[in-house]
Amino acid sequence: MALLASRRSGMTLFSDSLCAHSHRARIALAEKDISVDVVYVDQGNKPEDLADLNPYNSVPTLVDRDLVLYDSRVIIEYLDERFPHPPLMAVDPVSRAKSRLALYHIERDWYGLLPELTGSDKKAAAAVRQILRESVLSTIELFKAKPYFLSDEYSLVDCTIAPILWRLPSLGIELPPQAKPIQRYADRAFARPSFRESLSEQELELHS
Repeated sequence: MALLASRRSGMTLFSDSLCAHSHRARIALAEKDISVDVVYVDQGNKPEDLADLNPYNSVPTLVDRDLVLYDSRVIIEYLDERFPHPPLMAVDPVSRAKSRLALYHIERDWYGLLPELTGSDKKAAAAVRQILRESVLSTIELFKAKPYFLSDEYSLVDCTIAPILWRLPSLGIELPPQAKPIQRYADRAFARPSFRESLSEQELELHS
């Protein structure tokens, strides 16, 4: 995704080509059809201006004119508020709170395991792989009721879930037959034009 066309915004997103946090920011940008210059960052040779913009020198980092944001959750919620159509969060406070709670659980229980899965300790990674697999399987019932996660409409929660499900095969996690509701959800999410547009070349290779 070198450039998302349509709406001029003057935005730049510093992104890792394989980072799930970066990926969900790219999905949200694509869902909103926002024009953005995506700069893929080599983690071993980060551009100097990234450190000047972000005190943590981390990705994703979004630059929108004079505003710099460097947390993926903050980035995707900002995008939804600045570009309200199509909405990716419910309007009423109760539904928004439920969505934020779902985001919290996914970030803590799924995203929080990714560093250990990609680390050098193979024994620890195997244990964490099983934890992630069981955590994903525990949500099967939640994927049955609606086309998207507890909703008829695609939301920021789906922007957050999709990068994890896309990475499961490359992480050595295979879902059993009883996980068909999750697989159907994943197929639906992966088929969205915004998702296909969001993928880096390296992410595409995860399913090659």
